[in-house]
Formats: sequence, C-alpha cells, structure tokens
Amino acid sequence: MWAVPPVAVLGVVFLYPLALVVQQSLSPDSGGGAFDTYSAVFASQSFREALGTTVWLAVGATAGCLVLGFALALVIAFVPFPGARAVAKFIDVFLSFPSFLITLALLFVYGTVGMANGLVTDLTGAAEGPFHFLTTPWGVLLAEITYFTPFVMRPLLAAFSQLDTAQLEVAAGLGARPARIVRQVILPEALPALAAGGSLVLVMCLNEFGIVLFTGAKDVTTLPMLIYGKAILESDYSAACVVAVVNIAISVGLFGLYRVVGKRAGA
Repeated sequence: MWAVPPVAVLGVVFLYPLALVVQQSLSPDSGGGAFDTYSAVFASQSFREALGTTVWLAVGATAGCLVLGFALALVIAFVPFPGARAVAKFIDVFLSFPSFLITLALLFVYGTVGMANGLVTDLTGAAEGPFHFLTTPWGVLLAEITYFTPFVMRPLLAAFSQLDTAQLEVAAGLGARPARIVRQVILPEALPALAAGGSLVLVMCLNEFGIVLFTGAKDVTTLPMLIYGKAILESDYSAACVVAVVNIAISVGLFGLYRVVGKRAGA
C-alpha cells in the first residue's frame, strides 16, 4: 500500500501528460484518420532533415566527447601537476551548469561581435572578423563537445581511481612506452566507463535544445527544434506531438542501452 501514493503521483505528473501527447498525435487538427498526421510528418522533408541532423550531431558530439574526455582524464589522473585535484573537483561542479551558459561563453569569445573577432578587427582594421562558425552546424558540434565532455570524464576518473598502479609500474619496468601502456593497460580498464559515459552523452545530445537555440544556427534544425517550431511558430500541435513521440521513443531506447551498459560497467 505504501507504493500506491508515489505511483499515483508519478502517473499524474509524468504519465498523464505523456498520454496527452500521444493522444494529440493521434488526433489530427484537421480531422482524418488517427495515423494521417504520422504519415504526413514522416513524408515531410523537414522531418527527415531534422532526424538526420539530430543523429549526426549526436553521434559526432559523442565521438568528440569520448576522444577529448579520454585524453583529458588521462592527463588529470596520471600526469602530476599542481591543481590536478582542484580540476577534478571542478568537473563535478561543471556538471551542474546549464548548457546555454557554455554556449553563451562561446558567443562571447567567437561570436560575431566576440573577443576573437574584435581583436582581429582592431589589429587589421577589417570591417568584420573571420570567425562565423558558431552559427553553423560545426559551431553547434563544438558547443556540445565542450559542454558534454565532462560527462565522459567523470566516470573515466572514477575508473582510473580504481586502477592498480602496480600494473603501470610493471609495464613501465618492462620497457613499455607510455602509448603502449595506455593502449594495453589503461584503455581495456576504461572501456566500460567509456561505454557508459558515451551512451549517456548520446541520449543527452539527442534531446539538446538550449545549445542549438543559443548559437542562433538557423540552418540547424534538430528534432527538439522542429517540435518547438511546429508547436510555437506554426501552432501545428498534432505534428509537434508526432515528432515528440518519435523523439521520446528514440530517447527511451537509447536510455535503455545506457542502463544496460551502466550495469555492466558497474559489474
């Protein structure tokens, strides 16, 4: 009986709104069959482009986070330097930052009127600076890699803290170079943490909205941006709900993958 109240709250707060979204996706504003809106949305060029953009941005950002996160975690964990402990603590704090804050910081540096362009125009007298990539897909990709890399570093640092340093000393004593030690000793131990962090970043990148919005990349339309455009700009709530259902289905599937990988990493 003690389980009834929390389950009821969960149903009212989460499941009921989700059911309304599904119901609206099956109730076209203009009438017709229940799945007519699904057919129209799936056949639209905007949906296919948004889906493709979402997938390649999520996959690209995840790959970048894995490479950069692994390299930075190696330096923090195994290269002694002053402040290494403080940097590791800062990563935990960084995880609480909102994504748009990082994008705003990048705009201050690389935006059209940012510091980098201002420095170039001051030195050369040009009318405008050379940096305009933040409003392109590459700018969105850079912002997502910058923001989500600590989500890969955190489980890696935890995995590295459990690594037996005697293995590294033995490998070094046998003449193994640092690159070989990383490849044959550290990387196998880090693979579960890499898989867990990468799958989490993939889910988060798939649903990222603030970064795309704050970069002002007009030619970058992801599934969350398409939902926003359909619902707020076009008032086409049925189509927006269809895209939302697709986005939720993909997210739940990837989250299930993250849970499986996370359990194996924990084991």
